[in-house]
Amino acid sequence: MSRFTAAAVVLALLTFPLADGQVVDEPGLLAQLTQLFPDAATFSAKSGTPPTYKAFEASVSGQDAKLLGYAYWTTEVEPLERGFDGPIKMLVGMDTAGILKGIIVTEHREPYGYFSVETPEFVAQFKDKNIRDKFQVGADVDAIARATITVTSSSRAIRNSSRRIARAYLTPPAQQ
Repeated sequence: MSRFTAAAVVLALLTFPLADGQVVDEPGLLAQLTQLFPDAATFSAKSGTPPTYKAFEASVSGQDAKLLGYAYWTTEVEPLERGFDGPIKMLVGMDTAGILKGIIVTEHREPYGYFSVETPEFVAQFKDKNIRDKFQVGADVDAIARATITVTSSSRAIRNSSRRIARAYLTPPAQQ
């Protein structure tokens, strides 16, 4: 490896934001994670199966930091889910009780995305939504005329990926 190549690699590693002492490999990711979990002090690097980032509050008096929740890409957890014109990449935040903390739509090729999944109203309807809800367009998810495939696919991706993360990482609620 040449000195130039080594210097370029070191420079690239130093310019990316850090999460919990490890390099975050996507520009802006730390800001997105903070948007989903504003009370988090640190975030883990992506790990696990299915892959997630963990959000932690600040540790107190030498105790372990409390886990606030998980963030994950719908396209990594449910890669076969497609909208009208391909996958819709969303970063989802979910707390340890199975309540969605937020959704960020980061990438799509939907012809009607500008008035369906890109709107603040679309993502806002999922904040504080329980993953046990139906996620049914027209019932508990607002439908958007001319974009039903996009909205249905996005809702299904959020629901299915969130439930898969919950099965992998969350403790089921106590039976009553």
